Amino acid sequence: MSRMPGGSGRMRRVSREQRTRSFPDTRSLDVAWRDFKRTGDDNIRNRLIEHYTYLVRFNAERIGAKLPDEVDVDDLMSSGIFGLVDAIDAFDLNRGVKFETYCAPRIRGAILDELRNMDWVPRLVRHRAHQLAEASRTLEVELGRLPNEDEVARRLNLPRAQFQKLLRDASTVTLVSLSRKYTDPESQRDVFEIDVLPDEAGPDPTVEAQKQDLKDLITRGLSRAERLIIVLYYYEQMTMKQIGQTLDLSESRVSQMHSAILARLRAQLQTRRRAFVSQSD
Repeated sequence: MSRMPGGSGRMRRVSREQRTRSFPDTRSLDVAWRDFKRTGDDNIRNRLIEHYTYLVRFNAERIGAKLPDEVDVDDLMSSGIFGLVDAIDAFDLNRGVKFETYCAPRIRGAILDELRNMDWVPRLVRHRAHQLAEASRTLEVELGRLPNEDEVARRLNLPRAQFQKLLRDASTVTLVSLSRKYTDPESQRDVFEIDVLPDEAGPDPTVEAQKQDLKDLITRGLSRAERLIIVLYYYEQMTMKQIGQTLDLSESRVSQMHSAILARLRAQLQTRRRAFVSQSD
């Protein structure tokens, strides 16, 4: 799972009423703790879990603020609940430590452990990718420009072969969800990553537009029959015989018209040759 900056709007202030909804006051909470530690009653444990759920949400939202927007805070909370339950079971009333202080690291640890389990990239690879990014940022500040590969390799004190391996490993770390919203300040509608992903297998729209322009230029000034002969022969890959059958002409007549058309087109294109050469450059 690639870590990317998320919006801070998901952070919510937990009201005092939410904190005390399970127990009306501190005294009743203390009694519940003593009763639970003495009896291990599941009903009391459930009330304690419900009471301290705000701590799970607080930590889940703090961690979720640093993750992509598609990471659901409720999923993080589900993991954090396990940490809360472990903390309730292991908490020692005689140590004089507030439970909120004691359980916070366990909740965060449970959430982070689940994130690591979900992460398909090995921790060592992600650590190396972090080192590479940190070295690149530091050099960019020092040099006032983007560093090249040799400069980054020297900063990391790596030989060329190992640095290239590090680059390959780091390139596998970044993972983008196609359902994530694409940031476009000029757009008035929701745009997702999949909407702006280039289709490498599809035709290049620029090339297709150029072909259409060339086709229009070539056929400009031709009669309908002449235009059909050019389009059917060169674009539809039809034979002279098939074109004659389509236009109700003999094959020899189609061949004559084709030769005459080519002669005229050569003359026209010769005058535009300079323009074509400059465009291709």
